[in-house]
Amino acid sequence: NFLDCLSSYHPQESSSISKVIYTETNSSYSEILESSIQNYRFFTTNTPKPLVIVTPLNNSHVQATIHCSKKHGLQIRIRSGGHNFEGLSYVSQVPFVVIDLVHFRSIDVDVENEEAWIQSGAITGEVYYRINERSTNLTFLGAVGHTVGISGFISGGGYGLLFRKYGLAADNVIDAMFVDANGRVLDRKLMGEDLFWAIRGGRGGSFGIVLSWKVKLVHVPSTVTVAAIRRTLEQNATQLLHRWQYVAPNLPNDVYSVVSISTTNSTENGERTVVATFVSVFQGGANELIPLMQERFPELGLVREDYIEMTWIESILLLTGLTNQTSEVLLDRSYKNFFLSPSFKGKSDYMRKPMPEIVIQGLWSRLLEDEARISTLNIIAYGGKMDEIPETETPFPHRKGTLYKISYYVGWQEDDNSNPQRYISWIRKVYKYMGPFVSKYPREAYLNYRDLDIGRNNNEGKASYKQASVWGRKYFKENFNQLTYVKAKIDPENFFGHEQSIPPRFH
Repeated sequence: NFLDCLSSYHPQESSSISKVIYTETNSSYSEILESSIQNYRFFTTNTPKPLVIVTPLNNSHVQATIHCSKKHGLQIRIRSGGHNFEGLSYVSQVPFVVIDLVHFRSIDVDVENEEAWIQSGAITGEVYYRINERSTNLTFLGAVGHTVGISGFISGGGYGLLFRKYGLAADNVIDAMFVDANGRVLDRKLMGEDLFWAIRGGRGGSFGIVLSWKVKLVHVPSTVTVAAIRRTLEQNATQLLHRWQYVAPNLPNDVYSVVSISTTNSTENGERTVVATFVSVFQGGANELIPLMQERFPELGLVREDYIEMTWIESILLLTGLTNQTSEVLLDRSYKNFFLSPSFKGKSDYMRKPMPEIVIQGLWSRLLEDEARISTLNIIAYGGKMDEIPETETPFPHRKGTLYKISYYVGWQEDDNSNPQRYISWIRKVYKYMGPFVSKYPREAYLNYRDLDIGRNNNEGKASYKQASVWGRKYFKENFNQLTYVKAKIDPENFFGHEQSIPPRFH
């Protein structure tokens, strides 16, 4: 009946929509389902599968899927890159349909006006590549990972290598094309400023389906410098990280600074030890960065050989782990760049005060536990432009006063998917340990690192305002209130609902 509904929505298009519908009886159903799943925790025999996958070619296909899903009481999941940390873009516990925007991926670059229209199914790598084709000195504020879907990235805020200079992806959106629960196609003028505000950091999938984004392009120099150095515990990693907390958030806006922490075998005795990799990406030449780092962070001991000059696009390849590849790899949507493992659980925190050394040492002991063999902590410095943009400018509130963000990650091999609980329990213990030292009232979290542990609606996506506030304030702080009012205006029946969708709240 659902398939009949799709075909009858626009009879003149029935033949075209039949070509983009996949059910379990199609030979390519499994291939389409798996194609952009980036977390194999949600690709097991027990994972609920969609009744239908629709890969629309035009707006009408999207409108038909919304209409027929409402008519038949099915949830919709919207997928572009498949990077959702909790699988919310392609998994549901109630009967559901996936709209996979894989064919919605045109990128129209306007170099003269420094703008671009980007369809929601494009991945970050495609965006970088297409802009770079037209101009090597313009880019967009995309993600580090090249297979990240652009729409989910933007609509969750979206930080990248340039966010301390230009803000978030969501801060640089000019317009959008959007389909609401009634199938209306709206641009910024038609949707109004309230909804336009909400989809830029409040996750558009709570309100409808964003088809495309018009974004501002930003300038990058001809030369970018990357400096990276690894230090183990035996090489004073503890003291260096402690010092980094005071230095990195106060560096010039042209510097992106991250510390990536994992474990390795010690070169001294072969036993496992913690290793911290300090990475700086500078929008300029080494002759500018070297004296800056010597003045601000001499303890790190960087020498001239640690600074590598390259183009902007080469820095993306390096930071994405795609060294020794040509830039064409950025167009490869099927590239499974599992940095650590195919299955994982992630969490996040924001820090407003530096950690004492004793707290850092407590983290090390946990990272050396058996369950943490495939784990990493990424610590990303804030400051710069992020201190200048008001918390209410977009729904993303983690602005002034944030020193840095911590991303916690634990992975495991596919063989352990039948019993991932030991790894998930480990990351929850680390998160609990960090509780006294991170942001408070609320304990903040990053929306694009979805985490159902911090609170959830029911499986149908329904929750009281009070219940949803538990997780909503962690992601959005006081902006959560405004999001619930926008939701009530645009989707009062909560058709676009899931375990962490914005609930409608009426004045």
